[in-house]
Amino acid sequence: FHISCQGATSITAFADFLCERLSAALRQAVYAKTAIDIACEMRSNYPAFNGNRSKLETAILISLAEEEDFEKFRQYIHFPKVFLESFIENCVNNYCLDKKNPRLKNFLSISLNSFQTLIVSAIVASTQVVKDKCGNVSLWLDEFCSRLGDNFELPRSDLKNIEHQEIKDIEFLKEAMNKALDSVLEQLKWEFSVADMKPFNLKPHKILFDQLHGCWEQCPFCNALCTSTIPDHDGDHSVHFHRPQVLNGTQWTGTNHFVIEICSTLVASNSFLVLGENNEIPYKYYRRAGPAYANWSITPDTSMQAYWKWFVCHFRSQLEEDYRAKFAGKGSIPPEWMKFTKKDVISELEE
Repeated sequence: FHISCQGATSITAFADFLCERLSAALRQAVYAKTAIDIACEMRSNYPAFNGNRSKLETAILISLAEEEDFEKFRQYIHFPKVFLESFIENCVNNYCLDKKNPRLKNFLSISLNSFQTLIVSAIVASTQVVKDKCGNVSLWLDEFCSRLGDNFELPRSDLKNIEHQEIKDIEFLKEAMNKALDSVLEQLKWEFSVADMKPFNLKPHKILFDQLHGCWEQCPFCNALCTSTIPDHDGDHSVHFHRPQVLNGTQWTGTNHFVIEICSTLVASNSFLVLGENNEIPYKYYRRAGPAYANWSITPDTSMQAYWKWFVCHFRSQLEEDYRAKFAGKGSIPPEWMKFTKKDVISELEE
């Protein structure tokens, strides 16, 4: 290494070498702490994230209605896990990277300042211990790394090449370390002033996603997500509100007419679930249809959210084109569905 190859024993060279190693560890420590701090603040203050996944999904539905982007609806309906993570990431980016209020820069600055205090304290304390015990550089390094703790990826074993340096002026070592540290901090402050979250190994949106996700099983009829907040939970899957089966492209047998009923209505009816040619069972016995259905609890209920009635009406042509089917016959859209406006359904969700 630099010091060994040069055969140098100067305190300045020692401090420069150590701070060079410390720089990379400090950078990653700041990124990690910042990611955690962002997630914690947004979990507390950001409306979509300060509850459970049910509240997050309500925020998503409101956002989708406001944007009126059918492709985003399609992604949410068919690939909810991917969509939820993407939604959270966009929220984090908007929260932290807004040019009018660059919160990320402030988060990074606060994290760096906290670690600066820790490092300076470790330098002072390590120097005092060596003075009190008439120790050497090896002891100084032991104390320094110990006081940094698990905050930095700076293994003591990586510093063996400099632990035998003949340094007797420990007070001067403290001064040299503080000076070398100042250079490191100035460089990092410049980096953080123009930083984004690409260098983060630990992403704040990943932290939030892990905290907010739950069961990813989807209703085999309408694709609604199980509302359990626990992955791999015991017991049956269930949802608070089922959706019109047209969202999954379901059509009445022998026709190209959409099924606009919700699952909980059909299990209360005398309709049959067609599993294949000459293979059908009453909807109310849907659990017999196989493993995909057996672990779902769908209780009879004829109530449907106004939200999906508005969605079906608003995106009628896109749904017909997407699934090559029609809202006709038994799948005709009831006239009363047409009365719902975007404002109505958003208000319903906000309640």
